[in-house]
Amino acid sequence: MSATRQRWLDEGLAVLADEGATGLRIDRLAVRLGLTKGSFFHHFGGAAGYRAALLEHYEQLTLGALTDAIGARQGTGTRATLAWLTDLATSESGGIRRAELDLAVRAWASSDAAARAVQARIDAAVIDALQATWRPVVATDAAARTAALVPYLVALGAAVTVPPIAADELRRVYELLLEAVPGSPDA
Repeated sequence: MSATRQRWLDEGLAVLADEGATGLRIDRLAVRLGLTKGSFFHHFGGAAGYRAALLEHYEQLTLGALTDAIGARQGTGTRATLAWLTDLATSESGGIRRAELDLAVRAWASSDAAARAVQARIDAAVIDALQATWRPVVATDAAARTAALVPYLVALGAAVTVPPIAADELRRVYELLLEAVPGSPDA
């Protein structure tokens, strides 16, 4: 991917997080980046191409961060992996999720089929990854799915609470949930 295309996409995610999908206007993005509209059309062909590329970029970043995070902890046990994910999910900087961006994409998904499809794939992949993490310490796939839903739904609820739940408070909630992991502390 060219550096300029990457800049358009990264700036689009920043605008999306700050202003929502309505802020994704070519003229405003061009000014913010110091680039021409011609550059935009060269890389994306138009607004529809840009929005599709932006959603793809968001999906790749989101799922890549999750895959990397879980992969880095493979073989360390369910509790250790979930504790690691808690650290990443509640990090003030450099975590695996940006609540404001997640919220903006969810809002966009309420009125846009393409955004809805991306969000559905992300939700399914995250729940599947959490379910796989839980599976070694519970009796059935159904129990693993239920266990996976608990922290995911907590994260979603925390993100939409006004004002959003602070990272340190969310960490304490996740730590309470960690106590429910069956087995030894290193399970």
